[in-house]
Amino acid sequence: MRRIDLSAHGISVADVRRNLSPAELYAEAIRLEPDCAIADSGALIAYSGAKTGRSPKDKRIVRNPASENDVWWGPVNVPIDDDTFKVNLERAKDYLNTRSILYCVDAYAGWDPAHRLKVRVVCSRPYHALFMHTMLIRPSREELMAFGEPDAIIYNAGRFPANRRTHGMTSKTSIDLSLESKELVILGTEYAGEMKKGVFTMLNYFAPKRNILSMHCSATADRETGASSLLFGLSGTGKTTLSADPKRLLIGDDEHCWSDTGIFNIEGGCYAKAIDLAPETEPDIFQALRFGAVLENVVYDQDSHHVDFHDTSITQNTRGAYPIEFIRNAKIPCVAGHPTHVIFLTCDAFGVLPPVSRLTPAQAMYHCISGYTAKVAGTEMGVTEPQATFSPCFGGPFLVWHPMKYAGLLAEKIRRHKVDVWLVNTGWAGGAYGVGTRMKLGLTRAIIDAIHAGMLGDAPVAADPVFGLHALTACPNVPSEVLQPRQAWADKAAYDATARKLAGLFARNFAQYAGQVTPDVAQAGPTA
Repeated sequence: MRRIDLSAHGISVADVRRNLSPAELYAEAIRLEPDCAIADSGALIAYSGAKTGRSPKDKRIVRNPASENDVWWGPVNVPIDDDTFKVNLERAKDYLNTRSILYCVDAYAGWDPAHRLKVRVVCSRPYHALFMHTMLIRPSREELMAFGEPDAIIYNAGRFPANRRTHGMTSKTSIDLSLESKELVILGTEYAGEMKKGVFTMLNYFAPKRNILSMHCSATADRETGASSLLFGLSGTGKTTLSADPKRLLIGDDEHCWSDTGIFNIEGGCYAKAIDLAPETEPDIFQALRFGAVLENVVYDQDSHHVDFHDTSITQNTRGAYPIEFIRNAKIPCVAGHPTHVIFLTCDAFGVLPPVSRLTPAQAMYHCISGYTAKVAGTEMGVTEPQATFSPCFGGPFLVWHPMKYAGLLAEKIRRHKVDVWLVNTGWAGGAYGVGTRMKLGLTRAIIDAIHAGMLGDAPVAADPVFGLHALTACPNVPSEVLQPRQAWADKAAYDATARKLAGLFARNFAQYAGQVTPDVAQAGPTA
């Protein structure tokens, strides 16, 4: 058993088990965590307790003179003072020091050795250690021996609550980050995703300081040429599904950086939604959830240990974490050259955006800052019509700088490397949700394939009178009537009214950024 002395970090527990193998962590989990089990596929089943998703309203960043002018303060980045952070840090260490056994994971964030971050995770649950062993980049034996002191450290005391009487606390949950000490403290939530997104939040601060763009996107590469492509999109737009393309190599499904030499995945694993997972629809993900993977908050048969991926009685947010090399077409190491295409995905439940449009650099900035998609009626109580959702840079909850910082870096890299940018609507056609139908996955794949094959560079376009988009009117294997949304609506007046309504929502959302962008970007949105 490999052990490490963490007394320099204020951890007095003598038995701290470092970088245990998946087999060892399985044994620890089954021995010490009564709720853990092994699925018939071989994955470890674990439960995160009361919190089965992230707690974005409980994320806080220390306000420090060294970084306070960099941070986009507000509902995304709630400030706390250094004393409060130290109180919570001490509370976390006090809890961890009551445990007889702790787990330490030393690993990397970032596949490019020139830009990787050495991350140390200290936790009390084998499930959390296995999760981060999976989601970070696992060091070789030689790298682990030379690891030294970490660049960043996570203290996961999620089983212990924050003290609600502590200044600035609004609940028993608090996820606190100090940019100066590079320490993340987790109290009051055992949801493993908080660790993953905590690492991403750190890189979202430090990467742009080095002119590296951190991105909430998936990435693929051509099997023969190696040319890469980025797919941005919020939940439900098809980002993960479309990146699982057997014709291409997978760089990663969620978090990447774009440096002066190309792109690289931040993570060593994938964290996929497991609701309704089936081998027929997601064969690559389904087969990846085997020994070494973690299945989170799923329901299983107590006798056969067969998982029912359709059962959402615990949560709709069932998840599976697995090493990226479990995907058969993964490109290892997960790095590639500069992308030739950037694709923004949106699921427009209003049914008015074109299926595919070519964007100018100014439009690319506008739609990056907007980060639009739409919830459909019926997905939440009281939602009877499509609801627009705007998340800047398609990753608002994880930004540290103002969205303009990321959008500006993206625009600069697009111009320098002559990248084509596209807006692809995976949502509704022929009417809004409830009237029209969702774009068939096969048609969207045909569009993405045509983009990657370079077949749309000279395709004819028509100017959209409301959104100002250059909508393509021809695409191989896609009927022309599908590409022109107004023509697909039986009620043209209803289309016009719905388009104006969505345009107004875009304008109202973008008003908060209008004073901070150049005139060409401000004018790149809807015109009506």
